[in-house]
Amino acid sequence: MPSVLITGASRGIGHAAAKAFAAAGWDLLLVSRSEAALQSLSAELSTSGSRVAYRAIDLTDSEAIAPGLNELLGQGLRPSVLINNAGAAYTGDLLAMPLDRWEWMMQLNLTSVFQVCAAVVPAMRPAGGLVINVSSHAARNAFPGWGAYCTVKAALASFTRCLAEEERGNGIRVCTLTLGAVDTSLWDSPTVDSTFDRRAMLPVNQAASALLHLAQQPATQVIEDLTLMPATGAF
Repeated sequence: MPSVLITGASRGIGHAAAKAFAAAGWDLLLVSRSEAALQSLSAELSTSGSRVAYRAIDLTDSEAIAPGLNELLGQGLRPSVLINNAGAAYTGDLLAMPLDRWEWMMQLNLTSVFQVCAAVVPAMRPAGGLVINVSSHAARNAFPGWGAYCTVKAALASFTRCLAEEERGNGIRVCTLTLGAVDTSLWDSPTVDSTFDRRAMLPVNQAASALLHLAQQPATQVIEDLTLMPATGAF
């Protein structure tokens, strides 16, 4: 079976993706902050016949990432696909944003992606593989009150393009899933103030299906960016 490593796997898009990949016959390496949630998800997915390895890692803790991933990879599975899905948002005026919140946003949404790739991609090179970074249409836009999120997602898009060029010769394809608003627990976060209609947002299973579609492309091609938006438009 092919194997996929998914960050932010205990809820939202990551949780739905884990279920979709297991249903399609993939083995799974799962990362999230919650050990209990990972245990529960692992037990559920194991009934599908997939092998499941997991490790609780707080991606906001830069010192925990490399050791945690080394332990996860030491459980015997080697991913052919890496999905960097974990992330968070913050709303508020850019220049009123506390420095610690800015650093938290950058660590979780960008620096941890760099760290995860640095720890995992070398192990993928011998057989080749695919990295999918989950981003947002905010990377291409400027929304008042969402400046930090727009900034970090734009940086993630640039990181993805640069990594794709550097790893092409190593047999590693790199792409982005660019999403409009998805109905996840992000909107329940105390760091997000929003009155958007969640009924008009994309459901998580549609984002998960898009991830599986990207992962199932043959090794001879790559969809460099797949943009998935709600039919009601951008918001």
